[in-house]
Amino acid sequence: MGEQTISFSEAKRVVEQAIDEGKLALLVGNCVVRYDGRAASKLSEGDRLLVIKPDGTFLVHQSTKMAAINYQGPGARVSTQVGDEALVVKAERSKPLKETIEVFFKSVQFAGVFKMKDDSKLKLFGSERELANLLMQDLGLIEPGLMPLKQESDVRKGSIDILARDALGKLVAIELKRRNAGLDAVTQLHRYVRELAERKDERVRGILCAPSITANAYTMLEKSGLEFFKLDYEIGNPSAKIKGLQKKQKTISQF
Repeated sequence: MGEQTISFSEAKRVVEQAIDEGKLALLVGNCVVRYDGRAASKLSEGDRLLVIKPDGTFLVHQSTKMAAINYQGPGARVSTQVGDEALVVKAERSKPLKETIEVFFKSVQFAGVFKMKDDSKLKLFGSERELANLLMQDLGLIEPGLMPLKQESDVRKGSIDILARDALGKLVAIELKRRNAGLDAVTQLHRYVRELAERKDERVRGILCAPSITANAYTMLEKSGLEFFKLDYEIGNPSAKIKGLQKKQKTISQF
């Protein structure tokens, strides 16, 4: 890192201001990290980023990768202490067990405090529910004559995304996955189909809709007598779009 540093007392003041005012604190500097709790560890000296959030979340990041190398979750009690050769920033938790992270800064290149505004509302575009809403408009995209009956039909362990009947009157359970479908998706659909067949005392088809499916999952799908439909969609703002979906159908509200 560069030669320019700030004093330990100034960095301590920044952290304490953030704690007192419920703000975010960021520290960048050369440090050693020690952890004691579920196990004991020591992260050797290096340049790190320390993030202290208003809820007590405490994160130590290295210069690469997404995940923090050391962390405490929300609720940690943060304190600081200035020594002769280091600024010590400590995060402690007592539940579910006692855990402590101590960051010994040998030098501090940056210390800042920030007021963060966040409405905390995450808008997820292209969720499985949104894709189901879109497909309910025209299941003919999957198969001509396929008519929607009900969305999110509950079974013992889960909920069928879409319940429909095909052109021959057979009941169809449709399971949606927004990402690559694996063995668990096939197992889930097979369980739904089996339970629905027992409950209704009739043959039930199962269709798994996803952008792609693993080879092992597809083999299991065929052996289970289930079907696969490649769901081609685009994520946009403010909504997702299923390619090829155009017309609107009336839906039956009760089944």
